Amino acid sequence: MNQNDQRSKHEATSARERNRPSVTIIGLGPMGQAMAAVFLDRGYEVTVWNRTAGKSDALAAKGAIKASSVDEAIAANDLIILSLTDYDAMYAILEQAARDLSGKVFVNLSSDTPEKAREAAKWLEARGARHLTGGVQVPPSGIGKAESSTYYSGTREVFDAHKKTLEVLTGADYRGEDPGLAALYYQIQMDMFWTSMLSYLHALSLAGANGLTAEQIRPYAIETMKSLPMFIEFYTPRIDAGEHPGDVDRLGMGVASVDHIVHTSKDAGIDASLPAAVLEVFKRGVANGQAGNSFTSLIEVFKKPAPSA
Repeated sequence: MNQNDQRSKHEATSARERNRPSVTIIGLGPMGQAMAAVFLDRGYEVTVWNRTAGKSDALAAKGAIKASSVDEAIAANDLIILSLTDYDAMYAILEQAARDLSGKVFVNLSSDTPEKAREAAKWLEARGARHLTGGVQVPPSGIGKAESSTYYSGTREVFDAHKKTLEVLTGADYRGEDPGLAALYYQIQMDMFWTSMLSYLHALSLAGANGLTAEQIRPYAIETMKSLPMFIEFYTPRIDAGEHPGDVDRLGMGVASVDHIVHTSKDAGIDASLPAAVLEVFKRGVANGQAGNSFTSLIEVFKKPAPSA
């Protein structure tokens, strides 16, 4: 046993004597590392485990208990937080556990689909455990900050029982009993984020091809992004009502606008595949007879899969 392990076991004994709150974290990537560090700073007894054992050394030096196996990590606490690549990694880890999972609560903060979250909840319940789905809305640097937030879904009773502990990490936004809801809300946000940021990078490529820098475009990019909440507020009630009048904008005019972006990109010698994909969606809307309606009528296009090539 090395010096860090001896220190961890000694501190674990002291923690139990002081009746400190405790938690297990499985998965020590950047997010898991950040969560464990915040729990330690807040006075929690933290047991950690990672498939690459060396990732727990720095945390053990700060006072974390370094579990030697998955079984030991699970046995240490009733509340286990999973910070893994995806839900497949959860199965790969928990299926090797020899011990009974009964009575344990697994808070899965790994990113995956709503359906995967529902399947995981059923899998754990069949083994006597409970599952909370989590969708963390911030990067590791946002862990431990009051303004940060995480979506949660699953049994309300389980969420309420552990809310105080979860709020050590971020604010806890409970979305409902369906285990898939937290993952759904998270993926909706990621859909908007990655699509928006990719359009930003494409715009900067267009700017760069014409001798403009990101710094020169920065204030205009910010102004464009700042205008989006206004459009969301305006269109939300219309979309919920299923109404897409062409009194403000028309899809037919949008086709011409996006077509100009495609040609501007090609003239600049850059990849035009992103605006071309947008143009294809607009054309599908026109083909559906929506040319005189608002571009929001494209939501009907997105409601079914695109035709195969």
